[in-house]
This record gives sequence, C-alpha cells and structure tokens, in this order.
Amino acid sequence: MAGFRSLARQVRDPRCDLALRRYSLRKCLERFAPYGHRATWDHLCSRHGIEPDDRDPDPARLVAALDELEEARAVWLAYERDFAARRRREKHDGLRRPGSFDDWHRRTWGGNGIARCDDPRVHPTDPLADVLRRLITALEAAPAAVCPVCAERRIVWRHDLDQEPWFGPVCSRCGIVVPQPVLTHEALRAAKEAPGRQLASVA
Repeated sequence: MAGFRSLARQVRDPRCDLALRRYSLRKCLERFAPYGHRATWDHLCSRHGIEPDDRDPDPARLVAALDELEEARAVWLAYERDFAARRRREKHDGLRRPGSFDDWHRRTWGGNGIARCDDPRVHPTDPLADVLRRLITALEAAPAAVCPVCAERRIVWRHDLDQEPWFGPVCSRCGIVVPQPVLTHEALRAAKEAPGRQLASVA
C-alpha cells in the first residue's frame, strides 16, 4: 500500500495522466484528512477551484491542493512528535492525562478527523494548517468556552454523529466536532442544554 509521500509524488508527476494524479490526491486523504475524508476533499476542491467530480482537473490546482494538505500534515506531525515526547515524560513521572483527552487523541491517530466535520459540506474555510495550529494551541491551553477554530460560542450537543464518538459538541458555525478536552465544563453543559440548531454552510 502506497504511503502519503509516494502518493504525493504521483500527484506532482507530470508523466502521470490527470485521472491518476487526481486519484492519488484522493488516496492521500486516506492517510491524512483533518476534517474526515469527504469534508477535507470538499474543502480542498472549494479552496482550489476543483470540481469534485472532474476526472480531468487542472494539474496546477491539484498541486496547490496537495501543497495545502502537506503543510497541514507537517503541522500535525510536529504536534504528534511533541505529544509523544511529552507522554513519555509524563509516564516516567507517573502522570496521566484525563481520559477524555486520551480518547480524543486515540481517535485522531494518523491525522484523520482531527477537526472532524460531521457534515462534509460544512467545514472551516481557512487553510488547513491555520485551523490545525489554532486547534493545537487550544489543546495545549486551559479549556475555553468557545470553538477553538472560529471562536464561536454557539456549540450544540449532537447525539447523531456519523462516526465515533457518535455524539459530542459541534460548532454551529464552522461545523467541527469540538474536542471535549478544549471546552470548559460550563461550555459542555451549555451545549447539552442548547436547543438543536441547523448548521449553516460556512461562506
């Protein structure tokens, strides 16, 4: 099975036909997809002017989309290295993270669904790397009462998510399933008590 870097080389290789280069970019999302596969693909297509079903896209647009994905992946891999080093130190000192943090990190191992968007059409519009930097900053800071990506306060609790954990807080603006460890107990309680809101497409 080809890894992310091998697939990225195929996306950039002008000797490959465009259908294969597009396919290779889609396969990259099986290795790294911060919003989930479908939402990340929708995000890249929207930002780089690619028709989602176009089998013969502009190669420059494919490469631009890959550049954005690679930058975000580099941000995440750096965080993973720091996280692993920190966990080794904590285990050596006999310290443990709260269970909810460990559960969230386990589900995002490899970079899939870091900022999962349950609705693939509703996701942040900023560059992926910027979104991940904000999320990482929030993970390393004290819990807050707002979405770590867009600073929205309207966070609602959903019981019908399409993927694990199947329930949780969802930002009503940018659409991410907010990692519970970044929210205060008060914010989580407010989300559970809030009436359901329809997520709006992010402009």
